[in-house]
Amino acid sequence: MDAQGRGRADNIDPADQWVLNPNTGEYELRLTPSAPQSGVPRPRRGSPANAGPGAGTRARRAPERESPPTPSPDVPGPRRRRGAPAEPPPGRRKGRTKPKKSKAKKILLWTGGSMAFVLVAVSAAGYLYLKHLEGNVSTTDVGSAGKKGFSKDEAFNILIIGTDKRTGAGNEGYGDAGSVGHADTNILLHVSKDRTNATALSIPRDLIVDVPDCPTKQSDGTTKVVPGTQNVRFNTSLGQDGRDPGCTMRTVKAVTGIPVDHFMMADFNAVKTLTSAVDGVDVCVAHAVNDKESHLKLPAGKSKVEGEQALAFVRTRHSFGNQGDLDRIKVQQQFLGSLMRKMASSDTLTNPTKLISLAEAATKALTVDTGIGKVSTLKDVALELKKVPTKNITFTTVPVLDNPAEKVKATVVVNESQAPAVFDAIKNDVSFTAVKQKEKKEKAEVAARLKGTRSAAADIRVDIYNGGAPAGSAQETLNWLQNTEGVLKSSQLGNADATLSKTTLEYSPDQADQARKLADLMGLSASALKPGKSEKNSQGLPAIVLTLGKDFKGAGVSLTTPTKAPEVDKSTADKTVCAS
Repeated sequence: MDAQGRGRADNIDPADQWVLNPNTGEYELRLTPSAPQSGVPRPRRGSPANAGPGAGTRARRAPERESPPTPSPDVPGPRRRRGAPAEPPPGRRKGRTKPKKSKAKKILLWTGGSMAFVLVAVSAAGYLYLKHLEGNVSTTDVGSAGKKGFSKDEAFNILIIGTDKRTGAGNEGYGDAGSVGHADTNILLHVSKDRTNATALSIPRDLIVDVPDCPTKQSDGTTKVVPGTQNVRFNTSLGQDGRDPGCTMRTVKAVTGIPVDHFMMADFNAVKTLTSAVDGVDVCVAHAVNDKESHLKLPAGKSKVEGEQALAFVRTRHSFGNQGDLDRIKVQQQFLGSLMRKMASSDTLTNPTKLISLAEAATKALTVDTGIGKVSTLKDVALELKKVPTKNITFTTVPVLDNPAEKVKATVVVNESQAPAVFDAIKNDVSFTAVKQKEKKEKAEVAARLKGTRSAAADIRVDIYNGGAPAGSAQETLNWLQNTEGVLKSSQLGNADATLSKTTLEYSPDQADQARKLADLMGLSASALKPGKSEKNSQGLPAIVLTLGKDFKGAGVSLTTPTKAPEVDKSTADKTVCAS
């Protein structure tokens, strides 16, 4: 029988069965069950909730009895049913009426019930709206090209792709009419682990690269490998020959060495809808613009653009710089910085209408990988990015040179003398802006590991393991140390138990001089040194332990990570720069 049925059967008003629990401060519904109850009754109405031992706590279920127990003189008897004749309590006048229910209690019950209904309704509406937003987002399974999920506790890299594919009305004047959707605009966004800074690295669409083989998921669930191709424009890493965004992610890693965790892709309509959702984005031009190609018309100085005009702004190149793609990239970077400021402004964040419009526009405009395909995950990504001060979001571009193979300069190649330092800084989570360093004391303690005496190379006793480096790296290192550096007391012991992202060197305190010398030879940073315990080598003698990680670049190649980013042509998201 349900609760209401039991209440009617016993002729008891359910409102009388709410009891204040002093442990929680909440009223609890105590229905009179058909099963026998504990011999300890709940407090009478009007008596203190905590009167007597054990008051306010849940009664333990009593064992079943064939007949009700005889109440003791100190324990009140069961409550009578309504309408039943009452026996006068000793010492009280017969016929005394039952006290009226507390008005405050009735109000509490009605208010509590209404509030519960409202909370349930709001929660259901919020859930349904999130599911609605989730239905807006398109996803692509990129397989092993990216990560399966998102972590709030790690640095992350997201490739932002703008395609030249035409969708929707009003885009006839942009891009190639029959384009399959190439990687027209590409920004690798790196967000630091401590969220103090971020770097947005633009990759020119006309950069000459080698596109690797690319496994792509087909509509029937099978996987097709699209063969790689050499010496082609970067933008053909998407769309061409059926390549998906995973191919573009793999190409970025092949060019920069930076692993890409996720991607976000949008077409022309995204610029229109996002700028309209925030009521326009502020831009600045050094001189008046009247571009016949993009139909952009702006006076000199500051303006607000949205919708069609915003799209024309980011597509314009003939009115800026040398009328090439590299100068258009700078304009796009300035635009994105302004869009970030507008999204993070109190005018947007405190306006529910704008937030809903922005949520609708963003989810409808985006295609993302399945690792971040849920709206709740996209929200987490946005909140982590919001932690980064706009003054520490750096926009820069892959250092490039004109393609020397061309007489008429149309494409560019990676500047091998400058680009590697930029890539290494991003890989090693180094900021391109001056940020307040955290945990300075800990950093000083780590740096101190390299300070002190060095042993002779011949005195170093080391065991070498492969913990994630290419196969054969441990043997290669052993040969190099013995034959080139004179570290004769070394041995190679195969694979480590765990895979490491970075090479480590573990040693006991009395071996610190050996560890410092080996660090010098290997080019290891102070963070690679791990004070701890040594192990016994094959002769039973203590040996330091060198474990080669994924960062291993080859025997004799320094593993010292950069602590300062190189000087680059850059801008930051907090400043307005006039396009010229």
